[in-house]
Amino acid sequence: MAIDDPKTLVSTDWLETHLIDPDLRVLDASWFMPDSGRNARAEYEAAHVPGARFFDIDDIADTRSTLPHMAPPAEMFISRMRAMGIGDGHQVVVYDQSGIFSAPRVWWNFRLMGKHDVAVLDGGFPKWLAEGRPVEDMPPILRDRHITVQRHADLVKDVTQVAAASKLGDQEIVDARSAGRFAGVEPEPRAGLRGGHIPGSKNLPFTELLAADGTMKPVEALRAAFEAAGVNLRKPIISSCGSGVTAAVLDLALELIGHHNHAVYDGSWSEWGMYNDLRVATAKPEKGA
Repeated sequence: MAIDDPKTLVSTDWLETHLIDPDLRVLDASWFMPDSGRNARAEYEAAHVPGARFFDIDDIADTRSTLPHMAPPAEMFISRMRAMGIGDGHQVVVYDQSGIFSAPRVWWNFRLMGKHDVAVLDGGFPKWLAEGRPVEDMPPILRDRHITVQRHADLVKDVTQVAAASKLGDQEIVDARSAGRFAGVEPEPRAGLRGGHIPGSKNLPFTELLAADGTMKPVEALRAAFEAAGVNLRKPIISSCGSGVTAAVLDLALELIGHHNHAVYDGSWSEWGMYNDLRVATAKPEKGA
């Protein structure tokens, strides 16, 4: 997708041009499914965009919750960002080693904390490497920077709010998981979870928003993907997935098409699928139903 917007999505050309900017901060926000056999931090240490810091989604999270990588409290976010040398006035660019997978989650995390000068690298590290752009294996020199945040609670939904939306239908719930997991015919990667989806939700696998080269599709194609999934774009949208990571890919796409009334269900299926008192649907609905 040909776009250079420092608040949503930037190209590899844009990032390489701006690497010398003193107020640029690059984050490797790679995260892999537990059964992938890959180690995000080890891959970062082996090679990363020059100057990039590693943002550990599992570590910079609400450790009071039993759910995986829930959004961190504001105090933790402030402390960790200061220690990583990220502060007020910085332009942040986030990428991951899969292309566009976990980086939008960190983009959303910054926006949740009221920080909007943050963009996802289109195509991520795979595109950066394929184009022969510079990498290094040395950690950056970190200096504390002051950062202020203001948490925007409207960008995140809890299970009670999602249950109400499911019952009332006043908001669209869009699930970024695969069609098989959504329908309950593929097993969940996390043990103990039921199969299926939130009643009334629509299915739009996040991969359908990506082009063959791993970049985001053009705006027109993104809009068409939501419409093909039966999503009413005139309504507020709650995004969901397995554990709140790829749900943020939907939010990034919504922001790109100009739909600004959206939020992430942070617990996602890791929470909903765990509680037997929450209803589960398994038959895939007709488009627009």
